Amino acid sequence: YYNLQGTSSSHISEHISDMVETVIGDLSESKCCEMNEDGDVSPLNLGMIAAYYYIQYTTIELMASSVTSKTKIRGIMEIVSAATEFSSLMVRQGEEKSLAIMAKSLPHPLPSAAQLNDPNTKALVLLQCHFSRRSLSSDLRVDQKKIVGESVTLIQAIVDVISSNGWLKPALSAMELSQMVVQALWNKDHVLMQIPHFTKEIIDRILAHEIEEPIDSVSGVLDLDDEIRNSLLRLPEDEMADVAVFCNNYPANIEVNFQVKDPDDVTAGNPVQVVVSMEREVDEADLDDDY
Repeated sequence: YYNLQGTSSSHISEHISDMVETVIGDLSESKCCEMNEDGDVSPLNLGMIAAYYYIQYTTIELMASSVTSKTKIRGIMEIVSAATEFSSLMVRQGEEKSLAIMAKSLPHPLPSAAQLNDPNTKALVLLQCHFSRRSLSSDLRVDQKKIVGESVTLIQAIVDVISSNGWLKPALSAMELSQMVVQALWNKDHVLMQIPHFTKEIIDRILAHEIEEPIDSVSGVLDLDDEIRNSLLRLPEDEMADVAVFCNNYPANIEVNFQVKDPDDVTAGNPVQVVVSMEREVDEADLDDDY
């Protein structure tokens, strides 16, 4: 053990006790656990969230101290990229210049205090590049894959932290950011960009196509005649097959309805029960015999 003063049983016992006290002290300061006068340790809400998602206690402390009732997508993105999980990212020689060039063309500028040799700044840049679908070098693609994978879990954790405070708007922003991570899109991008192999040029051709009803959804692409769809997409057969698989699996035609229980008794600051029902059209052939 480092800093072990001796090898006797008393030295080892004292060293381990100091280690445990230090760890418990750090967790208590982070509001992850508490210890009573009898020495019993019990977990707190932040500690349970960190344990459930298997994230660092310093990360959950950062989330709890940084997020507010007015935090928007940009703020949540900066909080997520500042997580301790990304502090181990390597900033290779020459990458600072590449990151600086990429940062200049990103939709959201870097914070004024950001340093390009900081791994967390690198995480923020590569995360925005993921949404913009920027081409990257092989090394940066490996780093970006790690960032994207970790971000999904971190966003789920921050949703729980926000929900614990009862804040709706930042919770919706965090869930929207989660969709952005999964789809590799900005929230302002066209909905058709989530379809595999679709580019801005393809979408421009689709939007310029003169038909009675504009194509503004995945189901609209499916409803096109084969000849018209092929002339608009102009994709090879293997990529068209990917488009067909995605569109056929897309959860289209979902109707959402809600009803407030006892609407006449709703008062500010009190809980409200809302019943939400979702209906989706499914072909009978797709239904499992067990249902």
